[in-house]
Amino acid sequence: MTEMRASTEPSYADCSAPRQRERSGVGHSHDGAHDHGHDHAPHAGARGLKGALILITVFLVAEVAGGLLSNSLTLLADAGHLFTDVGALAFSLFVVWLARQPATSSKTYGFLRWEILAALLNGALLLAVSAGIVWEAIRRLRSPEPVETGLMFAIGAAGLVVNALAARLLHSGSSHSLNVRGAYLHVLGDLLGSAAAVIAALLIRYEGWAIADPVASIVMTMLIVRSSWTLVKESVDVLLEAAPAHIDLAKVHESLRAVAGVESVHDLHVWTLTSGVVAMSAHAVVCDPAHHQVALEEMTRALAAQDIHHATIQIEGKTLQECAPESSHALGHTH
Repeated sequence: MTEMRASTEPSYADCSAPRQRERSGVGHSHDGAHDHGHDHAPHAGARGLKGALILITVFLVAEVAGGLLSNSLTLLADAGHLFTDVGALAFSLFVVWLARQPATSSKTYGFLRWEILAALLNGALLLAVSAGIVWEAIRRLRSPEPVETGLMFAIGAAGLVVNALAARLLHSGSSHSLNVRGAYLHVLGDLLGSAAAVIAALLIRYEGWAIADPVASIVMTMLIVRSSWTLVKESVDVLLEAAPAHIDLAKVHESLRAVAGVESVHDLHVWTLTSGVVAMSAHAVVCDPAHHQVALEEMTRALAAQDIHHATIQIEGKTLQECAPESSHALGHTH
């Protein structure tokens, strides 16, 4: 009976049958015939990133010019915020290019993980900016400051249009890439900020609610914090090589074990290389040498049906724990 359990001891193939082990070998399957470092993950968001970067940069230049000509600190402060978004978008676009670079002998997976690092940095930056906004909003709640509602409304309305267009360009790519999602959240934060500015300007102008500005800022920030935290959490999970949330590890194990000729499955690991690329490694005991290739192909098909297209399966004639060195201490494995 096959079981799944944690272990600190590695498993080894039949050490007394080297020729059989050579025939069994390791099945390294790339469903769809792809190779390390060559477009593992979709990069459909590159075009959206370029378009959003151009829109935000043009608006930034216009806002700086308007701030200098009108001597408006509000405009210049908002331009400073936009500058951080331009930097985030530019960095995300650079990472898309970097992730496409071929693998090397020292970086066998290429630069795929840079996408995850970019998402983590963007998420962390959003959380830091949100904390600053909440701090300033609380200060203004205690001591409201006069606001030039006309200028505030004009900035908010213009930003609403520009950020809505940028968000639309990034929306489709954000569902496939953590990197693009980070950039999308930056733009979405600006979009919500612009909407909050428009509503607050109208409330201050026609109702006299001076606290509308800080209250709108806090509400907008809370919406962004939740998405930003999710982005950071998912990025950390990928870097820690946690099992993907949409993959049922027990189901993967059972699907491999159900293949005809497979006696047991152990040392099973499933992790994410980068957005949309799930990898797996496992040892499978197949006693009949003549059935090794057939079992490998059937296991590969079973994995592909579960959205796992990058599999490394070691076929073993039998497992002999006594083959393991006494001093060996492996990482925890799933059996």
